[in-house]
Amino acid sequence: MSHTLKDQKKLLARVRRIKGQTESLEKALVGGEECLKVLQQVAAVRGAINGLMSELLEGHIREHLMNPHASEQERNADMEQIITVVRSYMK
Repeated sequence: MSHTLKDQKKLLARVRRIKGQTESLEKALVGGEECLKVLQQVAAVRGAINGLMSELLEGHIREHLMNPHASEQERNADMEQIITVVRSYMK
């Protein structure tokens, strides 16, 4: 079972909070809110996304890279995929 299925309720709650934050950001932009309020909202969304990424990454590493039943070749391939995703995320 995928770790995202095990933690689905918690992860979906995070995604829904992020959705609410992005909707608030859109409303702030449409409503012409002050620059600092918009910037604070952007920072909050970014923090929430970073938290989600961190949680997903940790779960993936624990579930897949630390899997004692996976071969060394499988773990190495998975590690390369994770590195690719992290590099993409950091751009």
